[in-house]
This record gives sequence, C-alpha cells and structure tokens, in this order.
Amino acid sequence: MIVGCVTEIKTEEYRVAMTPESVTALVTAGHQVLIQQGAGAGSHYLDEDYHAVGAEVVADAAEVWRRAAMICKVKEPQPVEFARMREGQVLFTYLHLAAAPEVARAIVASRCIAIAYETVRRPDGFLPLLAPMSEVAGRMAVEIGAHYLKRPGPGRGLLLGGVPGAPPGHVLVIGSGNVGANAVRIAVGLGARVTVASIAEDQLRALDREYQGRIETILSSPKAIADRIRTADLVIGAVLVEGERAPVVVTREMVRSMPQGSVIVDVAVDQGGCIETTRPTDHTQPIYIDEGVIHYAVPNMPGAVPRTSSRVLAGLTLPYMVRMANLGVAEAIRRDPSLAHGVNAWHGQVTHPAVAAALEIDYVPLLDAMAAHA
Repeated sequence: MIVGCVTEIKTEEYRVAMTPESVTALVTAGHQVLIQQGAGAGSHYLDEDYHAVGAEVVADAAEVWRRAAMICKVKEPQPVEFARMREGQVLFTYLHLAAAPEVARAIVASRCIAIAYETVRRPDGFLPLLAPMSEVAGRMAVEIGAHYLKRPGPGRGLLLGGVPGAPPGHVLVIGSGNVGANAVRIAVGLGARVTVASIAEDQLRALDREYQGRIETILSSPKAIADRIRTADLVIGAVLVEGERAPVVVTREMVRSMPQGSVIVDVAVDQGGCIETTRPTDHTQPIYIDEGVIHYAVPNMPGAVPRTSSRVLAGLTLPYMVRMANLGVAEAIRRDPSLAHGVNAWHGQVTHPAVAAALEIDYVPLLDAMAAHA
C-alpha cells in the first residue's frame, strides 16, 4: 500500500502524524511511504531523517493526496484539502465531526473511508488514541491557566500555589477522565486547592484514594457546579462524550458569577465546548474575555508541544496503520473491533451512531455500509 503523510495546515499546528520510526516499520513491511516536504519540521524531524529510512519526500501536498491509498494526519482536513479526498481513500486522523459539520459534509461527499483516532475504542471502553492527547491537554491546561492568572495581562495577579501568608488559588476541574485526572495531578503538584466535579462516581473514588483528602470531589450537578464556581480562580472543562458534541455544563450565568480576572480553559472545545461562553480560538490569539473572565479555547492544545505529542501519537497509531496496510482496510476492520469502532464514514455513509445523531445525518451500520460497497 502507498501511505501518505502531509504537512498539517491548521493554524499553528506543529505535530506530524508519522515519525521516522513509523516510516521504518511500514517500509520494512513492504509498503511505500510518501512524506510531504517539511511535514515533520514543526516537531524537529528533518526531511533527511525520513529519506534515510526509506520514505519518498514529496514537495507537493496535492501529489501525496493523489497517490496515497491511506492518508495519515493529525487534525481534521482543512477546506483547501476537501477536494483532495477521494472515494475509497482511507483518512486516518482526529476528526471530531460532531463539532465540525462542514468537515463531515465534505467527507461524506468525497466518499472516502474516514477513521477517527478519537473513536477507536477497545472492548473495555478505553480510547487508546485519544488518551495520550487528553493526557497532554490535561497537564497543559493547568500550566496555561496559571500563566493567564498572572500579570501583565487581564489576569487576577494570582500565584496558583500560593505562599505562606497568602492562600492558594482554587481550581475547579469539571470531568474526571483522562483530561480531568491529569489536570488534577498538575494542580495538586502546584499546591492549588482543587475541586473535581464529575458524574463518574468510580473515577471520583479513585481520585479521592489517590490524593487522600488533598482534593474535594463532588458529584456533578448544576447546583454543585454553581456553588463551587463562584470561588474558582481557574475552571478546566474536561467533559467528554465519545463521538458526540460536549454537553454544556457551565452556563453564562455561572461564568458571570466567577471572580473578575479568573480563567477558563475549555479542553472540550474540540467537541464544541462544555461551557456556554466558549468559542474556538487558536495559538496565535488563544484568549478572549467574556463576562470579565479570561477564556482559553484552543482546539489543538497539544500542538504547542509537538515533539512530545507527535512521538506518543505516532507510536500508538502505528500498529493500526501497519494492520490496514498489510491486510487492506476492510479486512483489518473485520479483524479488529476497536478499529471498526473508529470508522466514522464509509463510502459516503455515516457509520458512527453518535456522530450521525449529533449531525442529524442518517446512520448506517458499518457492516451494512461495507456490504453495499464490497
């Protein structure tokens, strides 16, 4: 199979979907790899590094799209790339289609096979390709919030960990999955006062055991969040419903009740955001102020640490790439239920129920769609 990797063109996105180690594995298995010139530069991988392990370095993105049977990316296709997708071509990347209807329409129109990293799911419910970026984003969220609490700038001028004689800041983490748990780890490490709100009682119990009374855990409800948010210096939105648009759990009225100059980091923005006042930003202009509160809502947060993010992402996606290249996508999907769960669209039909429901598009079970286009 010819496998292609193109340079990411989303604003300030520096990650790359394939490292030289990825290329080595695919070439060793007998496949041809096309790497767009400069694709790894943002993560400090040189074209020479790829060429040395057997990749063909191609100057033009359009050529990679045209020749490759499988395109491996990091972020969803951008408008200039819509026309480059074609029927039967495998697109393997983060998609977050529930929050991106224009991308979903382009994918359906192209009749490509779209497999989303974020919906690849193991039988135990774990999302192996979403987890690493969630961990990165969760840890970054506290660092970012701590930065914007400082001055100069619109922040409160608060040291999140406090010092003797001045209390620490209050961090409210909404959600207790990978993002939330990693945010808690960093916030506790900085010495902040931490509250975690979640509907997942088992996760709250695990966090309570881990931190032995150093954090407050509460079952999430509108009243519980409203009561805690009034004293929060930093709120981290970490709510995830797989494949669906994130539910809004923080209203504008709640945001209005926060201290002036406090900070919100909505990590759920790539799924539409879990805070009513959230709107997507980017790394060039990452913040805005609404209701007197600083909002950070960059959908590709891990793109700010591309060397770390690219290494872990490429390592985890590689076994799926090799399996699809070796077996063909249809056979790989038949053999691997986890990969099958990642298929969002197959030859113009939406095959993930949550994505179809969020976009109000007809859902077609994957096996039915595959049978219709055998």
